[in-house]
Amino acid sequence: MRNIYSTLARLFDPLGFLVPFATRAKIIVQQLWNKEREWDDPSLPDDALRAWLTWENELQHLSEIVLPRCYSSPPLDHPSSVRSLHIFCDASEKAYGSVAYLRTEGSGGKVEVAFLTARSRVAPKRQQSIPRLELCAALTGAQLARLLQRELTLVLHEVVLWTDSTTVLTWLQSDSCRFKVFVGTRVSEIQELTEAQAWRYVDSGNNPADDITRGKTLTELGGESRWKHGPAFLRMSSEYWPTKPKAEQLDATELRKATFCGSITTTPLPPLLDASQFNGFRDMLEAVVRSRHGAAGSKSTPTAQDYRDSERDLLRQVQLDCFGEDFQLLSEGKPVPSTSRLITLAPEYDDRLQLIRVGGRLRRSDFLDTETIHPIVLDPAHQVTKLIIQDADRDLRHPGSERLFAELRRRYWILRGREAVKRHQHSCPDCQRWRAKPAVPQMADLPLARLRLMKPPFFSTGTDCFGPFMVKIGRRNEKRWGILFKCLTTRAVYIDVLTSLDQDSFLMALRRFISRRGKPAELLSDQGTNFRGGEREIHESFKALHPTLQAELAKHQIEFRFNPPSAPHFGGAWEREIKSIKAALYATIQMQTVTEEVLRTVLIEIEGILNSKPLGYVSSDVADPDPVTPNLLVMGRPDPSLPQVLYPESELLSRRRWRHTQVLADQFWRTFIRHYLPALQTRTKWQKEVAPLQSGAVAMIVDPQLPRALWPIGRITKVIPGADGRIRTAEIQVNNRTYTRPVARLVPLPAIPETAPETNSPSLGQQI
Repeated sequence: MRNIYSTLARLFDPLGFLVPFATRAKIIVQQLWNKEREWDDPSLPDDALRAWLTWENELQHLSEIVLPRCYSSPPLDHPSSVRSLHIFCDASEKAYGSVAYLRTEGSGGKVEVAFLTARSRVAPKRQQSIPRLELCAALTGAQLARLLQRELTLVLHEVVLWTDSTTVLTWLQSDSCRFKVFVGTRVSEIQELTEAQAWRYVDSGNNPADDITRGKTLTELGGESRWKHGPAFLRMSSEYWPTKPKAEQLDATELRKATFCGSITTTPLPPLLDASQFNGFRDMLEAVVRSRHGAAGSKSTPTAQDYRDSERDLLRQVQLDCFGEDFQLLSEGKPVPSTSRLITLAPEYDDRLQLIRVGGRLRRSDFLDTETIHPIVLDPAHQVTKLIIQDADRDLRHPGSERLFAELRRRYWILRGREAVKRHQHSCPDCQRWRAKPAVPQMADLPLARLRLMKPPFFSTGTDCFGPFMVKIGRRNEKRWGILFKCLTTRAVYIDVLTSLDQDSFLMALRRFISRRGKPAELLSDQGTNFRGGEREIHESFKALHPTLQAELAKHQIEFRFNPPSAPHFGGAWEREIKSIKAALYATIQMQTVTEEVLRTVLIEIEGILNSKPLGYVSSDVADPDPVTPNLLVMGRPDPSLPQVLYPESELLSRRRWRHTQVLADQFWRTFIRHYLPALQTRTKWQKEVAPLQSGAVAMIVDPQLPRALWPIGRITKVIPGADGRIRTAEIQVNNRTYTRPVARLVPLPAIPETAPETNSPSLGQQI
């Protein structure tokens, strides 16, 4: 720690140009002080130590930082030039700050922007919301504006302060007394230091203060950048500057709670219990009844009237907390103001229960009871309202959102009720267990195996089995399976017949394939036991070879690669071909039981058909070149029905055959790259980004062989990122077993609470 502070203290930056670089070090120091340490404590966390060494190694580029001392060029250094001060503010979870620029506009319309100064602060250790941190950044900007106005000797025609937080702009246009202490004091100070009309909105992409919170390296600061010269729009006319989006309502969480000071004669209410301690509205109501019944000194059992009175008092307290001003006006017989949230409901005051009810337009109905026509108004943000929704959801056995919303409307009118119901069901483990779907990340880029251009066919091969099929052997019937080898680049296929699904049968099929099509460099497959066994036996035999032969064959070894279990979409290239094979096979032999020779013949004919399929779009214009097919590389002709080229016996040893083969190969790859490869650019599904699975999250494994109620639930122990960094495979632990599954087979669930009374939720690792 002593060396770190010594190095950081030697960084002399009075203007703050190095703030994006220095703020990174401040954040590292804050992380180190999260635990009490001595000045010479050598045991620093590895991640923080690596981050510090990376930052320290960048100091060698400090000499590359160059900043002009003049704010404007000589032509603009004239009294007629118009100068304005622009300060940008921004915040993140780790830091906040502001940066100032001087804008000089000459009489000819030429504009120059110069860096003035910047300052930053590390976010407090106590977690604050982003709007609060944005407000702290705005305060540093206001203080910086006052300092520059006092210190600069230039005449400033305008001072503009920019923030990318619409919430902060809304706060600054309101009275500071309406907010809680944290927000109110800062809004008041900003309003004293600056004018309300001086604040403007800027989007994050054009906000140079964003570099403070994200951090920059010295190499990035040394070059031409937005941080050095300000955003591009400052060099344009003001009519092209960013404008504020549609105004938003005040954040109710930062408003002071309304205090009712009227003279309503009601029974004094006891302090409302902490609703977060209860698992439902009935539990809270029971606690209120017990507390009041015990306080009265009565040993009798609570009556139904006791429960009704306690429920009425709870609901009245909720309305006083959320609609204090409206409650006072309605109790006095006065209408609510036009700005009230209840104005569209034509609210009425129930003198008997002393509650606010919906007036509405259904009072003439003879088929509805009074509670349905005039439901009780509740605020969705209150904890008691959330408990009421939770109880109704549990009683109805977790129905859909519309069913639950309709049931609640029979007695309660919850503002933005659908949103409140959906928000509850999104966080309810039982609801998610029955409705949630896997969150599949964006479709990955094509793997290298799909892009082996200019390589021979079957260089990268995918393989899979299909079947079984019944064949006649004498008087008995036996099972046979098909095996498919598909070139992942050229789309060529090779089909063979297996007598069984063991590793010996697979290895013999692999030897036949290599003898006919050549040895592949890599072989991709699913987690079939026959493929796993084939890999194991090949590796064991390879190790038993003589060392000299082993060294010679090392560079020719086939690389086996396996997809995760239950992930057929990882091998979609060959799974789709199996569908085509089955369609052609069933259309040919239908449900007949044929001999093995007939089955093998039909499969080879299907292989020829699939290898004759054109790659890419087939044009109807006769002037366009013919599309290429996999057979062009495999057989030297696009279709097996065409006759081969005949050569005289005298030319069998000439270069003509080789040249003809080379021309065909060149034609194939030229057409392949020009017409077929660009068609692989689009993502047909999974186009959007989703939140990645995190280690430690609770998830449910999708098992198509079981009903949803029996799908196992476990905890993610490890996530496996792909080549693009997105999580597509994870390891999940259920009881004492660990499974590897793709994200498409995992349904993320909300965290299961430790105690959940009156629910059928299973414990982690059990089945529903």
